[in-house]
Amino acid sequence: MERTQVVRRVGVVVLLANLGLAVLKAGVWLETGSLALVSEAVNSGSDALYSAVVVAGLYLTTQPPDFEHPHGHERIEPFVSLFVAVGVLGAGVAVAWSGISSLLAGSYSAVPPLAAVVLGVGAVAKFALYRYCLGVGETHHSPALVATAKDNRTDVLTALAALVGAGGAAVGYPVLDPIAAIVVAIGVFLTGVDIVRDNVGYLVGAAPPEDLRQDIVDAAFSHPEVQGAHDVVAHYVGPEVDVSLHIEVEGDMTLREAHDIETAVIQSIRELPEVDDAFVHVDPKELGEWKEEDRWRDERVSRE
Repeated sequence: MERTQVVRRVGVVVLLANLGLAVLKAGVWLETGSLALVSEAVNSGSDALYSAVVVAGLYLTTQPPDFEHPHGHERIEPFVSLFVAVGVLGAGVAVAWSGISSLLAGSYSAVPPLAAVVLGVGAVAKFALYRYCLGVGETHHSPALVATAKDNRTDVLTALAALVGAGGAAVGYPVLDPIAAIVVAIGVFLTGVDIVRDNVGYLVGAAPPEDLRQDIVDAAFSHPEVQGAHDVVAHYVGPEVDVSLHIEVEGDMTLREAHDIETAVIQSIRELPEVDDAFVHVDPKELGEWKEEDRWRDERVSRE
């Protein structure tokens, strides 16, 4: 319940912040005519649009398990992140088009300092959103919020680039304004590519990082009766990890003893925050059905 409330609250905060920034930038653009500022207004407008989708997506992904979705709805979240990426990429193309067209046509002019002030305010607000979303996204393992944080991080840099453009135009170098718009577009586009790359692995069942795989094996070996492990398979199912592995124990144990060990190992692995579920098969260590290169050994005991 805590994750549900926190994640949904972050989505609403980001939506309201992006709406406010979009309105502010658009209003000042109408007064100043700054291309760098209109590019930022477009970016904030697209942020507000996809933030609304993210809020809806986060509401769906945080629904409790039901009969049709016994493992919950978290697997929807990578699709929400990819939608964010599509919106970001589209905004990047639109901003690049406006900047390049203006640069080639030479249709740019100086802008007043008010545009620079608004861009500075936007950069500060985006940095605050970046830290907020990243902290919550990493703590609660939310790829949608991490994607939103990355978008806000890039927005900080691109707002600063636009600030340079507006400032240059204000002191007599108006060509910096469309150039800054192009820099904004490049940053937005790279963020979209980064978000796609992060979330494709969740959708295609990629393996988690090696350090997490090691944590899974260490959790299995935390039980004193486990002397070996093999056929360790971990893969993403949405933003969470499913695990299957074989553990090796003394072959003369009773079925009840082996079952108790299996239950304890499953519980230890499930306690890892990244893991959704674990499936453990118990083997007699004397059986030797594994390939040696696929076997993990417990360093606490000798195998010789």
